[in-house]
Amino acid sequence: MPGRYLRSFAVLAFAAVLLGGCVSAGVRSIAFVTPEVGEAYIPLYMGTRIGSSRFAAAVVIAPNIAVTNDHNLNLVLPDTVSARSPSYDLLFFRTERAQAVRTTSPKVGQAVIAYGQDGQSRRREAKGIVRELNARVLPICDGCPERATVTFDAEAGVGFSGGPVVDIASGGVVGIVVGYLDGAAEDGGRRMYAMDIDFVIAEMQRLIGAEVRNGNSEIGTSGR
Repeated sequence: MPGRYLRSFAVLAFAAVLLGGCVSAGVRSIAFVTPEVGEAYIPLYMGTRIGSSRFAAAVVIAPNIAVTNDHNLNLVLPDTVSARSPSYDLLFFRTERAQAVRTTSPKVGQAVIAYGQDGQSRRREAKGIVRELNARVLPICDGCPERATVTFDAEAGVGFSGGPVVDIASGGVVGIVVGYLDGAAEDGGRRMYAMDIDFVIAEMQRLIGAEVRNGNSEIGTSGR
């Protein structure tokens, strides 16, 4: 069992890199659970001349500041990047949107819905239940710390990278999707992994607190 545990999370670390890929999961999303989530949600997309594309998601978590995964760096305009935290696969960038989403702490048993992209204009969603609040996953790189993640069972996947995980009851964001692992859910299906929104907010404040307060700071990269 311990060996399987370690191999599983090694796969998760690899899956996180692929999460912004070409085929999405979930079901077609017609509307957000609240208008506020819709105002804060940002689709990310990049097409190429040969017809391939990458797509992912982001969400506004402070006035004019959005978050996505750091592995989505090439989907964000370079001059908008405020700070990066590669060790936790988080990237913060500036946006014209001033309305931040409401947040709430995750809880075991909570019914949640995740949002992601399926191309440039199509959006997907996947509902699930929060299973763990402190699931440890392998470090992304040598010298990087383990990540404590929130897990929920849902058929989300590629395209949901960096997207919000929302508490259905309150409409508050509880986490940011960072990866998935097939076969790990209680029913043998897909288990999703997200960074706790409380940690994401704390990391944002640590890296760009001055910008959040004053709307002006230097671009930086966290070594953590």
